[in-house]
Amino acid sequence: MPQSAERPPPADAEQACPIGPAVDIVFGRWTTPVLWTLNEYGRQRFVELRRRISTITPKVMTQRLRQLERDGLVRRTYHPEVPPRVEYEITDLGRSLAPLFSTLASWVSDHLEQVEAARREFDEAGSGRSL
Repeated sequence: MPQSAERPPPADAEQACPIGPAVDIVFGRWTTPVLWTLNEYGRQRFVELRRRISTITPKVMTQRLRQLERDGLVRRTYHPEVPPRVEYEITDLGRSLAPLFSTLASWVSDHLEQVEAARREFDEAGSGRSL
């Protein structure tokens, strides 16, 4: 059946939103705090990183670090000592995201109060709205 002249054919997700792949890589749960922390404080051991991001579980931290290493945003360095020592640091590719994080931090500083006010207004209006 041919597509209607009024309705364009559906686009795949990447065509509909070309930044989608970047959002998936950078803004996954816990990814941003890990990258932010490594960018702000430099090379760190797992325990140091966990101390700075205290609400993340060790399992999730390990998963995030592995994914970030796979994506080329974090470098893991193993030191064969007794006891073994492992350090994580942000790569140049990961550091290239710093301007984006800075822009987002500025946006939050400038607009978070407006978002919170909009949420309060919406919540006070009730959830009886239909879509």
